[in-house]
Amino acid sequence: MSDSSLPSDDPLPQVDPRKTRAPRIAPYPGPAGGWGALKSVGRHLLHNRSPFTGSRSLLATNQPDGFDCPGCAWGDPDHQSSFEFCENGVKAVAWETTARRVTRRFFTQHTVSEMRGWDDFRLEDQGRLTEPMRYDAADDRYHPIDWEDAFALIAEHLAAIAPDRALFYTSGRASNEAAYLYQLFARVYGTNNLPDCSNMCHEASGLGMTASLGVGKGTVSLEDFEHADAIFVFGQNPGTNHPRMLGDLRRAAERGAAIVTFNPLRERGLERFADPQNTREMLRGGSHRISSHYFQPKLGGDMAAVRGIAKALFAMIDDGDYTPDRAFLDDLTEGLDAWRNRVAATDWSRIEAQSGLSRDALTRAATVYAQSRRVIATWAMGITQHVHSVDTVREIVNLLLLGGHMGREGAGPCPVRGHSNVQGNRTVGIDEKAPGWLIDALEARYGLPLPRRPGHNTVSAIAALERGEANVFIALGGNFARATPDTPRTEAALGRTRLNVQISTKLNRSHLMIGEEALILPCLGRSEFDRQGPDGDVQAVSVEDSMSMVHASRGRMEPASAALRSEPAIVAGIAEATLALTRTLREATGQALDWRDWIDDYDRIRAEIEAVIPGFEAFNARLRRHRGFALDNPARQRRFVTPSGKAVFSNAELPDAVMHQRLHELRDAGWLTLQTLRSHDQYNTTVYGYDDRYRGVHGQRRVLFINAEDLERLGLRDGDWVDLVGESHGDRERRADAFRLVSYAIPAGCCAAYYPETNPLVPLESVGIGSDTPTSKAVAIRLEPSRRLA
Repeated sequence: MSDSSLPSDDPLPQVDPRKTRAPRIAPYPGPAGGWGALKSVGRHLLHNRSPFTGSRSLLATNQPDGFDCPGCAWGDPDHQSSFEFCENGVKAVAWETTARRVTRRFFTQHTVSEMRGWDDFRLEDQGRLTEPMRYDAADDRYHPIDWEDAFALIAEHLAAIAPDRALFYTSGRASNEAAYLYQLFARVYGTNNLPDCSNMCHEASGLGMTASLGVGKGTVSLEDFEHADAIFVFGQNPGTNHPRMLGDLRRAAERGAAIVTFNPLRERGLERFADPQNTREMLRGGSHRISSHYFQPKLGGDMAAVRGIAKALFAMIDDGDYTPDRAFLDDLTEGLDAWRNRVAATDWSRIEAQSGLSRDALTRAATVYAQSRRVIATWAMGITQHVHSVDTVREIVNLLLLGGHMGREGAGPCPVRGHSNVQGNRTVGIDEKAPGWLIDALEARYGLPLPRRPGHNTVSAIAALERGEANVFIALGGNFARATPDTPRTEAALGRTRLNVQISTKLNRSHLMIGEEALILPCLGRSEFDRQGPDGDVQAVSVEDSMSMVHASRGRMEPASAALRSEPAIVAGIAEATLALTRTLREATGQALDWRDWIDDYDRIRAEIEAVIPGFEAFNARLRRHRGFALDNPARQRRFVTPSGKAVFSNAELPDAVMHQRLHELRDAGWLTLQTLRSHDQYNTTVYGYDDRYRGVHGQRRVLFINAEDLERLGLRDGDWVDLVGESHGDRERRADAFRLVSYAIPAGCCAAYYPETNPLVPLESVGIGSDTPTSKAVAIRLEPSRRLA
C-alpha cells in the first residue's frame, strides 16, 4: 500500500471555522418555502452556471417519458399542472447539470493526497467527471484510461478472486434497469454481496412491515393525503428531506386535517409553509400552519410515545369513548390481546421517562386519533436508525391496525424513502438476503445455478474489508466513504482493497480511498440524453417512488462529455468483460445473457424484469402511461401475506429492555445523545453550501444544536467551540473536532449535528436489532473544549 492510500482523519475545511461567517441563529426563522426558497434556487443556479432550469418538481411534464428528478422519492400528483416548485429538487438538478467540468487537466494539477484535505463541498463543486480515470501510485494522480481497458482491469481482478471476496454496492440513484443488470451480474458471477443504501436507512421499515403486514412497503397513495382526517408524522423532516411533501401536508391542513408531529427538534418546515406557487401569499409574506400538534420526544423515545397513545386509547375503549373497527380486528388480525396485555403492563411512569412526553400530551394525541376516521402514519430515519427500530415500526403499525386504518382511503402506513429509487432497487433484486423466489425465478429465466447464501450488507461489508476478507469494491453511485459510519475505519477499510471502482457523476471522497488500484468510471446523469443502439435512440429508464408508483424518466440535455456512458452500459461492459474472461462462466452464460443486445434498447431490459419480478406484467406498455403504474400491494387490498393470512400485532417490550444499555449509563455520567441529520443545503452526502435557512444557520456546518439546560449544566455557553468525543474503539478515540455550540429547541440530554461531519462518531458495531442499520440517531458523545481552536 502506498502512503497516498492511507486515510486521513476527518479534516476541517482548509479555512479556520472561526474566520468563516459566524453561524447566525435567527430568533424566529421564516416559514419553509417562500421567498427564501426562490432566492436560494437563484443563487444555486447562478453558482453552478447551469443551463438547465427545470426538474420534475419545477417544470413537470405530462409525457410518459418525462424527466424524473434525481432527488427524493416523494410521489407525483395526478393532475395536469405543469408547474410544481421544489427548492431542493432544483438544487439537485442544477448540481448535476453544472457547466463545471473535471477534466484530465484537473487531475494533472491535483494529487489525491492534496484533495484529501478538501471538504465535501469543494470536492463535488469541481463539476462533472468527463472520462474514465485510473489511479497511479507513482505520482499520486489519476490518469485517463480507455473504457475497454478499464473493463478488462476489473475483469482481471474479479477473475483472480473467489466471488464472495467482491462487494457490489448500490446507491438509490440507480435506475431499475441498471440495478437489475447489476444484481444479475453479481449473482451470475457468484455472490449475493449486494450492500446498498437501504441497509443504512429504511431496512427496519421493510422488516417491521413485512412481519406485521406481509409486505415491506407503504400502503398509501399520494391521493390518500387528500382524504386523511389525521396524519401522524414520526421522526421526519420533510422541509429538508422531501420538500414536496410539505405541499401535501399544507393542503391537508387547509381542509382541516390534523397533523400530529413527533420530532425531537422544532423544525420550521413542520410548523409553517409558504407556498412559492401562491403569488398572493408571496406578495403579502404569508404562510400556513402545518402541524396542529407538535411533540418533542427524546431521541429513541418514539416507541414509548406510541405505546402511550395506545394506552390512552385502550382506556378510552374501556370508558366507551372510542370504538375500534371490531370487524377488521376480529376477521383480519391476530395478536391484539397479547399486545393489549403488554400495553397494560407498561407503567405510565416508564412511558413518560422514556418518551420524554407527559401522559397528558400523549392522551391529547390519542384523542386526535380517536376522533379521526382515516389516519395516515408517516416516518423516516428518525425512526429507523435506532437499536430498537424494527419494534418501533411494528408499534406504529399496531396503532394503525387498532383503528382499522389499513386498505382504506386516506389511511395507512407511509415510510418515506429519501432517495429517488432506493425502493425500486430493492424491488428489482438489490438485496443481500436474496429471497428464495427471486433466485428460483432468475435460475428459471437464465438456466444457471445461482448462489443462495446471504451476502454482506453495508456494515458487514466494511467489516469484511477491515478483516481482509473482501478485495474488490465496486460502487454503482453514491459516496460510500461518507455515507457510512465510523469514517476513519471505513476509509481505512477501503484503503485495503486491491481495486476500488466508483461509478460516479462527480468527484467525492470515496475516490480518494485508493488501496492498490482505483478506477473512476463517469456516468450519465438522469438529466442527460442516453443514446444507445446503432441509431443512437434516446432511452428512458424507470424508477419507483415511496408510493410504489413506477414511472419513466428521459434526459433533456446533451451529456456533460461525449465520453460518458450510462449506468446500464457500464454494468453491462463490466459483466461482459468479466464473464468472457472466466471460461466456466463464459461457457455457462454464452447463450443466456446478451448484454449488448439489452443495452441497445432498454425495453429489452424491462422485458427481462417483467419475466422475473412479480408485478411488472406488460412493463413497457404500462410505463408509457401518464404517471406510469402502481405495483400491486396486497395489504392495500387488506390481503396480508403472512403465515396466518392476517395482519399481526407485535407485543415487544419497550426498548430499555433491549437497547444499548451503555447509552443510559453514559447519560447518567453527563454524556449526551447525538442524532446526525441533514442541513437544508444538503442532499444525503452531497453538500450544496454552508447555510441551513430553516434552522437559521448561515455560513457554517460544524455546529452542534444543544438544549440550553445542558449548556448550563456542562458549564458551556452558546457560541463556544467544542470537540465531540464518542466511545473509543480499542486504543482509538472517536472524535469530531471544532463544532460551535448553538442553543436550540431540543430535549435536554439530546443534541444534533450534520453528517457526514459527525459520521466518525457512529460506531460500526452499534446497529439495529435485526436490521443491521447504523444507529445514527442515538450516538453517545461528550464535549471537550476544542483542541484545535483553543
